[in-house]
Amino acid sequence: MQNQQGHLEFFSSGSVITLGLIIVIVTGVLCWFAWHRSNYRKRIGWLELLRFVLICLVVITLNQPEWLESHPPEQRSTLAVLWDKSNSMQTRDIIDDQDTTAKRKSRAETIQPLMSEDVWKSEEDTELNVVFEPFSSLLDPAEEATDINAGLLHVLDNHSNLRGVVLLSDGDWNIGESPVAAATRFHMKGVPVFTVGVGSEVPLPDLELVSIDAPTFGVTKKQLRIPFVVRNTLGQDRDVSITLSINDNATTTKTITVPAMGQAQDNIAWTPQETGDYDLTLRIAKDVQELIPENNELSAPISIRKEQLKVLVIESYPRWEYRYLRNALERDAGVDVTCLLFHPKLSQVGGGRSYIKRFPDARELSKFDVVFLGDVGIAPEQLTVEQAQDLRQLVSAQAAGIVFIPGRTGAQDSLTGGPLADLYPVVLDPAIPNGVGSSVQGYFALTESGQRSLLTRLGDTDLDNSDVWRTLPGFFWYAGVRRAKVGTEILAVHDQAATVAGRVPLIVTKTYGTGKVLFMGTDSAWRWRHGVEDKYHYRFWSQVARWMAYRRQMAQSESIRLFYSPDRPHVDDVLTLNANVMDNVGGPMDRGTVTVQAISPAGKTETIRLQPGIEDALGLFVGTFVPKEAGNYRLVATSSETGASVQTELSVQGLNREQQGRLARFDVLDEIAKITNGKLVPITEVGTLLDHLAALPEPEPIVKRTRIWAHPLWGGLIILLLGLFWVARKMAGTI
Repeated sequence: MQNQQGHLEFFSSGSVITLGLIIVIVTGVLCWFAWHRSNYRKRIGWLELLRFVLICLVVITLNQPEWLESHPPEQRSTLAVLWDKSNSMQTRDIIDDQDTTAKRKSRAETIQPLMSEDVWKSEEDTELNVVFEPFSSLLDPAEEATDINAGLLHVLDNHSNLRGVVLLSDGDWNIGESPVAAATRFHMKGVPVFTVGVGSEVPLPDLELVSIDAPTFGVTKKQLRIPFVVRNTLGQDRDVSITLSINDNATTTKTITVPAMGQAQDNIAWTPQETGDYDLTLRIAKDVQELIPENNELSAPISIRKEQLKVLVIESYPRWEYRYLRNALERDAGVDVTCLLFHPKLSQVGGGRSYIKRFPDARELSKFDVVFLGDVGIAPEQLTVEQAQDLRQLVSAQAAGIVFIPGRTGAQDSLTGGPLADLYPVVLDPAIPNGVGSSVQGYFALTESGQRSLLTRLGDTDLDNSDVWRTLPGFFWYAGVRRAKVGTEILAVHDQAATVAGRVPLIVTKTYGTGKVLFMGTDSAWRWRHGVEDKYHYRFWSQVARWMAYRRQMAQSESIRLFYSPDRPHVDDVLTLNANVMDNVGGPMDRGTVTVQAISPAGKTETIRLQPGIEDALGLFVGTFVPKEAGNYRLVATSSETGASVQTELSVQGLNREQQGRLARFDVLDEIAKITNGKLVPITEVGTLLDHLAALPEPEPIVKRTRIWAHPLWGGLIILLLGLFWVARKMAGTI
């Protein structure tokens, strides 16, 4: 330990020191001449000496004298060993170099032998204090995430006199600020961080069920397709068996091929027969070579209910697409179809079974889930501007869907400049308002988005689906589309025809407000029936109708509907709550008090007051909610004015940040070490750190600084001497 030492220092510049010396010398000479002129009188001599001393004190003050005292640290220097206890440390990916056939160790087991003071402290360094600090995150439970930044800051804030820090981790931080922030503070403090990386930097041999994307609800006797993704980090392609279990009862098994070091996306089908709440579980069979069987299973709850979608089809000429579309919807037991036919050659709108004589008013229209808009526009004997505004309101505020199917009269061109302009997902070419006809068939070509979309899924596998679309009968007419608008998703294009913007888009979707929009650029989907009857035509339009009406079916009663997004949120996601509320006479309620009670799995209740929508969103109330627990929430929406309420279940997924099998992130640990002037070593070379730790200098002694030039006693001394000088001059008779 160092002894206490003190010394005087001046904090000044060379120019100030030089000027001060000149002033002292000149003052000394002038004082001597003044004493000489007085014939060396004793009293004058003392007076001039006092003047000289005052000038010297002022010059000294200008040079800022300070007294520095060095004290040894009050505590012994500390080496902090910070070790990761998050769940990712349970990954078994450590091979024993001595015995490669032995069972792999977990990352946590590998760092356990380093939890001893003797490992880090040499026999000569008896004054070193070694402390061990675990870290994971600030969540509850803490082990569900890794916050390296918070762990480092905790050590820095709670341990003084740090000589260094050793960080034992796999580097897989997934919450909190970047560890660079804490490393910068360590750098400013001059405390190095030595990082010890544990875990594999290359993928383990494994088959992983990455995700399932099950809907929140389904319909009895309607086939559900449940997409899933499987990843393969084995060295060879694998035929993987996937089993779907309903309430732990194996129901369906499917085999897919997953490429080596790649992944495969597919779906598995299930047709529920009865209403109720079910748990869906997907499992993949364990491979003899995989090392992490824990990630071979995923589950999701689903509610099965009866369905009755209300669909409105509006058309002018009863073309073939209209006729077969109407038949497809009428034969669907889950669809209640209504038709409005503006036949230009009839004196009044067409009539018959399921037909209506006029366009529905706003209240009647609000009951429809999907509207198919054929070869009609804003024109006499067709749609009015007010009716177009009602359609816009239905989609934007009431989560309904609208399908645009243009025709050869070009009537829909009038929609691109009216109230439906923002909804229309494509830009039509005014030079060809009647579309493009050809004697040579054109064909659909799926885009990358179309290959993934469930809307265009006509085959059971990706390969089957591609084959189906390649063999579908073509079309001899398509709409004159210049390009798709920004913010849309193109699912299919013309296989040959193109504009300056690229291939002509034929199937385009977008989200507008709370609802969905789809554009079908040809009226020849009915030709898909050739040789297979309704197999593909019915399936496509059934998928479209249910995709568009999905959000409206989440929870609804006679006068209130509740829907939310995303439909399968994770913990800490921002959930958007939407409610459509009808007043006591059946119209949209534009003002009022609408609340949603969110009852957590633990029984805690949070009340969210929804605010009225803006602009044309009449009857829409919006709010947000952030779930903090995984599990099933109960949402109860209530209107104070009408007394109506509706409730539904919300399944909240855990974040699963700490997935076992993730790669160790040595790059994160290396960056921390470089910023703090430390060093990164793998767990197998931890012994090389001991020399670096032994070479670390003792912490700097504590320096106590006394600013003499600003001290009150120093100022008091100068004032006292000035007073004495003034009195002495009076007594000497020089004033």
